[in-house]
Amino acid sequence: MRTHTTRTTTRRTLVLALTTALFAVGCGSEKAGDIGTTKPRARDTSSPSAGRAQQVADAWDGSKAAKAWLKGYFPMGDAAQPPAGGFHSKDDKTAYEERSYVLRGELPATATEEGKVQWEGGGSLTLPLLDARQTYSALNRYGNSGDPHLTVTGAKLGGMTIATSRGPATVPAWLFTLEGYDEPLRRVALRPSKLPKSPIGELGESPTELMPIPRLVDVSGDGQTVTVLANHGACDDGPRVKALETGGSVVLTATVDDGKQDPDLPCADIMLEKKVRVELDRPLGDRILLDAYMGRPVPYGEGNWASPSWS
Repeated sequence: MRTHTTRTTTRRTLVLALTTALFAVGCGSEKAGDIGTTKPRARDTSSPSAGRAQQVADAWDGSKAAKAWLKGYFPMGDAAQPPAGGFHSKDDKTAYEERSYVLRGELPATATEEGKVQWEGGGSLTLPLLDARQTYSALNRYGNSGDPHLTVTGAKLGGMTIATSRGPATVPAWLFTLEGYDEPLRRVALRPSKLPKSPIGELGESPTELMPIPRLVDVSGDGQTVTVLANHGACDDGPRVKALETGGSVVLTATVDDGKQDPDLPCADIMLEKKVRVELDRPLGDRILLDAYMGRPVPYGEGNWASPSWS
């Protein structure tokens, strides 16, 4: 049975659910193709959300945390890549999306102890390498082995290209052989760098129009558009996301458009999610993408799973 509350109470419930569940996605979802777009506009410093965004930008720009971010490896793309040519069936694609695997073969017991991240724009970083078993555990993170599933029969060390906070990079990857496929499934063999401690705290439970941003979905090839997942309630007009751009960061503020309905009308207490595109004045580049509510980088999530970078 659904609980009916006023719309003001619903917003507070959404904020609490998002922060206490570490960006967990809620009860309902809209169509995947339903994507809103926010275009760049003149800076507005009069609203509380704009003031908070400026505080976050001022705290991060030039900080020790920002310098650590620019030196680290923070993936902004999926750590796993399906076989070239795609999957043979809908069931196989579902198994991949739900991380459902069965191991029926031997995995290499040892491997090189270190691996190198090589950025296309220059620069590199050496990090500890995950062995094949550790990488398989990350691939099959939740231990799903029911039907449908993909069957892994072996693995060898190779590489892959992945989007990162510093641009595209070539990284070590384990190439897993799948039963019935000629091409391997690739999975990055590195853990992301440790997230630097934010120089500013989250807003907390005080009354606010801002909402946390669950995750980054995509950055366009030209860096001019970012797509994020934003949450809202059942009786509003959807989420709105604005950007405050500086030389070192892009701070996103997410709010909910209450529309013109009576705020005292009863409303189903459920959470919905929606993809929102935000168009920037200039490409994101190596600027840090920050969440105004949380005061830290917007997390990248792999499909329905949160990235280990931000846990």
